[in-house]
Amino acid sequence: MIIEIPNSNSIEINTIILDLNGTLSINGIISAETKSLIKQLKKFNYKIVLISGDIRGNAQNIATELEIDLLLGKTSEEKAVQMQNFDKNTTASIGNARIDIGTFKNSKLSIATLQAEGIHTQILKYVDIIVPSIENALQLFLNTKSLSGTLRK
Repeated sequence: MIIEIPNSNSIEINTIILDLNGTLSINGIISAETKSLIKQLKKFNYKIVLISGDIRGNAQNIATELEIDLLLGKTSEEKAVQMQNFDKNTTASIGNARIDIGTFKNSKLSIATLQAEGIHTQILKYVDIIVPSIENALQLFLNTKSLSGTLRK
């Protein structure tokens, strides 16, 4: 999807990379609203991919339930390697932890979620937007006026 940004260049985002723990799920639980938003995004032809360190051991079950792809990356470096499977110029990433720096560095747009599991301060220099929740982050791709308003100069 092409997102027009006032006073700047437009961006095209086709793929959204999600971190699992602390981002997509909070303490291992994914909200019904988040599940609904992912379904909506897929209807808009966004490719949704989970790249996870899988610290809770439930990433495959979640990816299967949400019908999204799963790639494993147990370190920031491993996540950066997984990001080579995607076009950096059309990929957005959403995360909260230091492990997500590898995805942030290899994305056109990076979003941090500030939720119950916390946010690591080292990611701040790698993100474009900070939002309160995963639901807020996903809604930006459905309501692109909000996204373009946040990114405009």
